Order: sequence, then C-alpha cells, then structure tokens
Amino acid sequence: MSEASIASTTPVQASPGRLARLAVEFGVLFGAVPVLLATDLINAPLIPVLLALTAAIFVLLVRDSTFDRRCLWLGPGGWSITRGELRRCLLWFAVLGGALSVLVVIFMPERWLSLPREKTTLWAIIMVAYPVFSVYPQEVVWRAFLHHRYRQLFPGRWSLIAASAVAFGVMHVVFENWIAVVLTLMGGVLFAYTYERSRSTLAVSVEHALYGCLVFTIGLGWFFYGGAVRG
Repeated sequence: MSEASIASTTPVQASPGRLARLAVEFGVLFGAVPVLLATDLINAPLIPVLLALTAAIFVLLVRDSTFDRRCLWLGPGGWSITRGELRRCLLWFAVLGGALSVLVVIFMPERWLSLPREKTTLWAIIMVAYPVFSVYPQEVVWRAFLHHRYRQLFPGRWSLIAASAVAFGVMHVVFENWIAVVLTLMGGVLFAYTYERSRSTLAVSVEHALYGCLVFTIGLGWFFYGGAVRG
C-alpha cells in the first residue's frame, strides 16, 4: 500500500446526531479531563492515569472491527512506509532538535544538560522508561485512537491534524506552565502529520521519543516533570 493511499482514506459521512455525540465526547476527554487534572479536581498521579486510559482504549481499538490493528505498530503500509517516515523524521529532528538546543544554550544556559549532569541515574532511567511508559501510550491515545474515532468530526486531513495537535497541547496544561503547552502543541503538529502519512504508531512513537528524550537531556525536562510525580 502506498503512502498516498494511506493518507487519502476518507471517512463515511456520519449523521448529525453522531457528530454531536462525538463532539461532546471529544470535548470531555481531551478538554475537560486535562483541566480537571490540572486544577486537582481529579487528584491522581499522571502516569498511572495515562496507562489505565491507554489500556482501556487499546482494548476498544482491538475490538473495533472498523479499526486496522496494524496501525498500532507498523501501520497498513508495513515496514517500507515506516522506514521512509523514520528517515524523514530523523532529518527534521536534526534541524529542529538542533535549533531547540541552540535556543536553550542562548536563553537558558543554566539549564543546559542539567539533568544528565546533576541526576545522571534519573536521566538514564528516563531515557529507557519514557519511550515505553509514556510515549507509546500517548501515541495510542492521541494519534491511533483520536485519528480513528474522530475522523468523521474532523474530516479534512489538516483539520484532524490541528485537532490532534491542540488536544495534545491541552493535555499538557497539567504541568501548569506555558512552555510545556507550546512545545507540545508544536510537537503535536509534527506527530499528527507523521501519523496521517503513515498510520504507524511505531513511526510516530520513535519521532515523539526523539524529541522527548532531547527535551529531558538539554534541560527542558523540568517543565514536563513536576506534575508526573504528584499524587
């Protein structure tokens, strides 16, 4: 299957009633819940909440006859599409990751490499655990699930990418700082675009992990860390 055939899949037209239900559901899950977590009206550790949500959604996707289970890993295009996407992602990462690193050196020199220098063991644990226990679960929820379930609500390719990116950014209000929201909003555009091209959760998880591990390494991890360990 070619990239074009993957990316051009169009949803069946939904009834107005179903669209309304999907809109409410989307607003609650990707808007209200993050706000409730951020304001402590729901007071729970974030990683266990994420893993529980991912487990429930994973079961829903596997049991959904309209969902292509291949999207949970390589995608319907197989390794050939995923490999091409990974090459593209690596090229963009070299450019954007380099630019982000330079910005940290210029504007936040005191934070540069602070985590690997000051808490080397914690940094090493994050490098291993973060892609498995945070990145892949997020991509199952904010890409595989969101792009499948709400495609009828956002039928245009770019409208779905925008909705996915905004939802991803809003989720990070739980960290209570604007830097986390802005960075993840921009990252959300990249990740949603990659998923739309490939339908590969593996490809977008690798891309997400590259940027996330870079953020923790170059000194921006503080903006993403505090809320993850609250209880």
